[in-house]
Amino acid sequence: MSHRHGGDVVRLLDELASLDEPELRRVILTLNLPEDELAAKLRQRAWPFELETVENAAPKGFGANHNQAFALDARRGASEYFAVVNPDIRLRGNPFGALTRRLASGDARLGVSYPVQMAEDGRRQDHERLLPTPLRLARRYLPGAPRREVHTGDRPDWVNAAFLLLRREAYASVGGFDDAYHMYCEDVDLCLRLQLAGWQLARVDEAVVVHDAQRASRRHPQHLGWHVRSLLRLWRSRAWRAWRAGLARDSVFVDSTDLR
Repeated sequence: MSHRHGGDVVRLLDELASLDEPELRRVILTLNLPEDELAAKLRQRAWPFELETVENAAPKGFGANHNQAFALDARRGASEYFAVVNPDIRLRGNPFGALTRRLASGDARLGVSYPVQMAEDGRRQDHERLLPTPLRLARRYLPGAPRREVHTGDRPDWVNAAFLLLRREAYASVGGFDDAYHMYCEDVDLCLRLQLAGWQLARVDEAVVVHDAQRASRRHPQHLGWHVRSLLRLWRSRAWRAWRAGLARDSVFVDSTDLR
């Protein structure tokens, strides 16, 4: 999905084209704002995969755009797995082979595989995270406190959606992203609902990508407003309350299609 990320989009598509990855058959690019020059440039190129560009008449939220792409992929001939990839992702080698093999390993409970996210300077990003709670948020503003509590261990509460490979069956079983989140927390909500439905998230250490995360809500009032509204929606959701109560950790699964 591009929100006038033209340069990032072209770089990522070039990297995808260089992979020679047979499993990469279709790329759906959503232009959330008009980018006529980019759309024309991409049409002039020959790509080793089917590139379909969707030009939205009006901007949509992160989740709504990916749900739209998921539905379009189904109409074109549904793929067993599909990836959600931010335009500011940079590839280091081919992550798709290892991620696909993990989902195809025979464990039918695996719904999501994801790579390790690194920053350009080699630092590991905090893409595996703990459940956001009002208390954890408040602690960030205490003198000397870290901006975010770091998750340790192999089972995070959620993973950011800068790069996820999802099993189609898993995504469909929970109704995909909740469109009501315009931006922020839609990935928290999706991960919680997937796990409450019995699906698992799996990190694949041999798959590595670079992602220099931009914390836009710290700089732009509109993004801050979206972030606050999304947090309030999340904290009111049945999925958040169920996860906090420990249902998933105790393997007590519920019908996650009704957890929004």
